[in-house]
Amino acid sequence: MRKRVGIIGFPARHSLSPVMQKAAFAALRLAIDYEVWETPPPDLPARLGSLRAPDVLGANVTIPYKEAALPLLDTLTPTARAIGAVNTVLHRDGVLVGENTDAPGFLRALEEAGFSPSGARALVLGAGGAARAVVYALAQSGAASITIAARRVEWARRIAEMVAAPVECIPWEAGALTKGAAGADLIVHCTPLGMAHTPYASQTPLVADQIPPSALVYDLVYTPAETPLLREAQAAGARAVGGLGMLVHQGALAFQIWTGRPAPLDTLRQAVLAALKGGYP
Repeated sequence: MRKRVGIIGFPARHSLSPVMQKAAFAALRLAIDYEVWETPPPDLPARLGSLRAPDVLGANVTIPYKEAALPLLDTLTPTARAIGAVNTVLHRDGVLVGENTDAPGFLRALEEAGFSPSGARALVLGAGGAARAVVYALAQSGAASITIAARRVEWARRIAEMVAAPVECIPWEAGALTKGAAGADLIVHCTPLGMAHTPYASQTPLVADQIPPSALVYDLVYTPAETPLLREAQAAGARAVGGLGMLVHQGALAFQIWTGRPAPLDTLRQAVLAALKGGYP
């Protein structure tokens, strides 16, 4: 019997996860199909319930369901429970297990970029599910301080409560953002601003004048390859890194969760690069 996995989100068709995972399944000659399950909010419970079908191995979970999926799953791994968000679901004998590969995937991407968060001062832009994973990862890695900027400061405060690290929560206002960025060694963008095929495609959370040239700016958005924020970071003289590395590493971890086999990392990366070069989606 062929098996299935898919991605659950709204929207979901912009995701590069299908391209990446299909290439990995093909490279290892695995009889697994990867599907796009674009799911309006009222349909989320039914969609997650459908993962219990015998031929389904699990799913990826993306915006806006990384937190909303939690109460609809049977159990969570310690990492997913600590973060309060899931991006990967494993179906095991009728039981749905929620996991979060964003946190370790983010750390692997930072390592790949030659950056150690230990002792760093970090500014995290956003307070959604991805931001929760990033803050958790930074705190676990010994960041000296973490500032979270959010339009809803109460959301940022909820994230701050989950980690045993110095966290400051600031409003999403130009003055506060400028001040927060000024002392940062690392700026991590965790919102959809700048994402292709969305109403926010032309927007950036910061402009060049707000970005210190000594900082590493990491944008979790990976399509387009060069986001408005990355262009602003380059104009400021800062190091600018897109979300492709995190996408690949979190995807590799999800692949291993579903299949029990190490992912072909180069295959994942080349599939994503080829898709971006071809104008996907």
